[in-house]
Amino acid sequence: MIIGVISDTHGYLDPRATAALQGVALILHAGDIGAPAIVDALERIAPVTAVHGNVDAGTPLGRRYPAVQRLTLERVGIYLTHIGGRPAELKHALPEPRPDVYICGHTHVALLAHEHGVLFLNPGAAGRPRFGGGLSVALLEVSAGQASARIVPL
Repeated sequence: MIIGVISDTHGYLDPRATAALQGVALILHAGDIGAPAIVDALERIAPVTAVHGNVDAGTPLGRRYPAVQRLTLERVGIYLTHIGGRPAELKHALPEPRPDVYICGHTHVALLAHEHGVLFLNPGAAGRPRFGGGLSVALLEVSAGQASARIVPL
């Protein structure tokens, strides 16, 4: 199963992001959605599971989506949140039960690392560029208890 992973749209969905996500079975949005229209647009591609981010706090999006989602797909445990951290910071603070894949957003910087038996994934930002960085999404593949991912620059 191929899963699209996106974050930090902040109310704007770059058209290159929707193109990169075509054909995925599911989309995970790691927060800072910014507008309900973003979820509507993504749902035209595939079902969406999302968490709220700090930008969504106190809004209908913040009330609609939780801070954390846990999923098990193809025997792969996935933990989805907005504000996470780097693998070195999280090695003693990973949630229990320990997920196979830990997804977060917030930094607007893509990250893909496999440490401590966990695949850490931050898809970067898919809205408008901020902090001098580029835009990206990620594709996560889960199958038979295994997970792999790649960052897709936009």
